[in-house]
Amino acid sequence: MSEPHPLSEAEEADLTALADGRLDPGRRAEVEARIESDPRLAHALDRQRAGLDAITAAVGSVSAPVALRSRIEALQREPAPRRRWRMPSPRTWIPAAGLAAAAAVAVIVVLIGGAPSTEAMLAAATRPPVAAVSLDPTNPALLQDRVAETRFPNYEAKFGWEAKGTRTDELDSRDTRTVFYRLEGREAAYTIVDGKALPWPEGERTTIDGVKLRSYRQDGRNVVTWRRDGHTCVMSGRGVSTEALLELASWQAKGAVTF
Repeated sequence: MSEPHPLSEAEEADLTALADGRLDPGRRAEVEARIESDPRLAHALDRQRAGLDAITAAVGSVSAPVALRSRIEALQREPAPRRRWRMPSPRTWIPAAGLAAAAAVAVIVVLIGGAPSTEAMLAAATRPPVAAVSLDPTNPALLQDRVAETRFPNYEAKFGWEAKGTRTDELDSRDTRTVFYRLEGREAAYTIVDGKALPWPEGERTTIDGVKLRSYRQDGRNVVTWRRDGHTCVMSGRGVSTEALLELASWQAKGAVTF
């Protein structure tokens, strides 16, 4: 039996973007139609999605050593070298035992054109986590994950929302970190944007315990944005009420969560 015709570089790029949610909506229907008519593309997409699912599951239970995490974060801030990416063949897929290590060193850089905006920062919320969070044994209200000196809160004890994973992206030349929290099948994504705060978006204005917030809806997600230590923060979720997001965003943990 002859070997199947290899995928082109353009086909591989389309399948990768479709699997992790980065494919432009205007091209999604076209690519999905090609997949339906080509079993070779359908099989490659299944392999790609299976790999992403396995990595996401692995990072939920494996933490990288602090030294390794520091090195990964440094690498994420460096310009990524230009290289030709090839989808691995079935013979070169990473074995299950190595998935956690692969997840720990995954670096994903997303470039979005145009001026930075709060709305653009929602892109990270639709992509999967690629690393495990780090709990702080000395302060149960905080995670060790941070942007600059601004640390993410640990909502589990107070609200039941468990921090399940994190990712770092570059969005329009701005470094961001996102932590994903889950409760009873629902997920909320919390992004902190490095650098100077972004302009406020249009939305309903709310102030809770002195914290100024804006809420709005975008692409089927309820969204809340506010500022902590001069950084823009964005929290969103499908099936998560605006009231729940506002409560989480404004929580100060008796001063442990700084604003």
